[in-house]
Amino acid sequence: MTPGAIIGIIIAIVVLGAIAWYVVSRQRRTDALREQYGPEYTQAVRETGNARRAEDELVKRRERVEALDIKPLTAEQGAQFTREWRRVQVMFVDDPGAAVGRADTLVEEVMRVRGYPVSDFDQQAADLSVHHARVVQNYRAARDIAERHRLRQATTEDLRKAMVYYRELFQDLLEDRERVTERAVERPVERELASDEEAARAERARIDNERRARVDRDMRS
Repeated sequence: MTPGAIIGIIIAIVVLGAIAWYVVSRQRRTDALREQYGPEYTQAVRETGNARRAEDELVKRRERVEALDIKPLTAEQGAQFTREWRRVQVMFVDDPGAAVGRADTLVEEVMRVRGYPVSDFDQQAADLSVHHARVVQNYRAARDIAERHRLRQATTEDLRKAMVYYRELFQDLLEDRERVTERAVERPVERELASDEEAARAERARIDNERRARVDRDMRS
């Protein structure tokens, strides 16, 4: 075999090795992004029309969020937001529409305190998808229901679902999912709805009992 032939074989091996490395590395990136983003990966492919463009976009999202100063809530902040959420649940019993509007605002308040920009909803959802991909599509659905409610096009059942969706994201944000690797086991929506309403009724009953007790004391004094 001539030296030229040997060099040609070596070059061919190097080229084939480079191609194999590229294919494997691309597949690993695809698998990692699918694992991280879940349904959001499919959504990005659908929107861009191309898997490679979608993956580039998802990588850019991750780089953007990593550059943000995202921080966990303090214990005091977490307790305060939890109390606020309980008030929203109580509000839902009497005024579902107002409760959904307040839930939307409360989620944005948590995001702002944690360091997420909240000036543009589409960007908010994109940023959240990096660490909260499990619930971000429901967040979009909840915002859509809130918008339809403003147009008087949402039913009470729609509003109940929106509350569940907001609560899922609210809990994710409080649990600092940016640093949590284990995902909570998802419960059926029906169970979430029942849990929310039961908690709201219990809190409402407690408030009513306290009000009646104050009235009784005032009457006796």
